[in-house]
Amino acid sequence: MSDTVKKQFDAAARDYDRQRRQLIPCFDDFYGTAADWVRFGGTTPRILDLGAGTGLLSAFMRDKFPDAALTLIDLSDEMLKEARARFKDDPNVRYVAGDYTAYPYEERYDAVVSSLSIHHLPHEAKRALFRTVHGLLADGGVFVNADQAAGATPYFDESYMARWREEIRKSGLPAQAIDASIERRKLDINAGAFDQLQWLREAGFADCDCVYKHNGFAVFVAIKR
Repeated sequence: MSDTVKKQFDAAARDYDRQRRQLIPCFDDFYGTAADWVRFGGTTPRILDLGAGTGLLSAFMRDKFPDAALTLIDLSDEMLKEARARFKDDPNVRYVAGDYTAYPYEERYDAVVSSLSIHHLPHEAKRALFRTVHGLLADGGVFVNADQAAGATPYFDESYMARWREEIRKSGLPAQAIDASIERRKLDINAGAFDQLQWLREAGFADCDCVYKHNGFAVFVAIKR
């Protein structure tokens, strides 16, 4: 992930959570669907959160699985500071400041989750990451990626962006925050839903689907058999 992306998210860390609901028009369905598809037979799952940021998605995991062992990895130290403040002294939360595409993982996980991070990677890096995730999962494990997806054609891609800008301008956010978010999105490298599903299959996930989509926001689920 580029230094430019890191710098932008370092700068946005303090206000990130407060602005999420206004910047993601489908916030409740988006995160709620991602959390709903993380399911286990046991009660103490091991969960890895890629690009965890402030720990927002991990907080959904903690609410659903109070005894889960959570590992949060993110390139931004400032984002992880916010995550540490969120989880306080929770002994079952581990923080890793680093590049999740190159980190030397030593564990297997029951779930790998991610939200609004992987779209920053070049497409070949996305494909390589999906292969890495498949290798990190225990048999029966689940990969849930709540992310952005490009439109199937330029028309839909442009329409998604126009609708998003229209909705956030009605959100009540200050103009400065809106402009900063629009500027951050210029760094996005979104891939279409069809392409992402194809890459998941190539990575070894026979069972995968886009289980939720609202314009450019999508939730992908893949199971390791």
